[in-house]
Amino acid sequence: MDSSLNDLAELVKRQLELLGEDPHRDGLTETPLRVAKSLKFLTQGYAIDPKAVLNDALFDVRSDEMVIVKDIDFYSMCEHHMLPFFGRVHVAYLPTNKVIGLSKLPRLVDVFARRLQVQERMTHDIAATIQELVAPQGVGVVVEAQHLCMQMRGVEKQNSYTITSSMFGCFREDARTRSEFLNLIHHKR
Repeated sequence: MDSSLNDLAELVKRQLELLGEDPHRDGLTETPLRVAKSLKFLTQGYAIDPKAVLNDALFDVRSDEMVIVKDIDFYSMCEHHMLPFFGRVHVAYLPTNKVIGLSKLPRLVDVFARRLQVQERMTHDIAATIQELVAPQGVGVVVEAQHLCMQMRGVEKQNSYTITSSMFGCFREDARTRSEFLNLIHHKR
């Protein structure tokens, strides 16, 4: 077993003890290792270079029409309480000379979602990475999410959700482009 996984499992075992549980009781004996594996999976984005995700799927195509991939499901964990937040990401860009393989956009979302995160940073990082690596005329990213740190503790508001956006280039500077994007992501199939 990977030593960092073993170390993490030992920390989880200690947490259980501090909570007043017996980590040796039936039902909890394998919990420290399961939690350690889960945390490794949920934070695997640290080990993935976003540039590597996109670089092999940039194609020379002359296009000046908006490309949108919407309703990309994601799961992340807030860095403040280590509780999940989850929802959907909508990504749009206006190409210049390159387009991205469509499956790479959800993969890019996962790279940033699979880290301890705040929604605002995740939204910005997705947009900024596309802007940097693809150099389109502009990028727009909107994230809609529910946060268990607001639903299970603190204010305990089960129906609240948070919307964040990040816009670059023509999505920031041109109200018509931004409006078209925002209208299209709310269009039902």
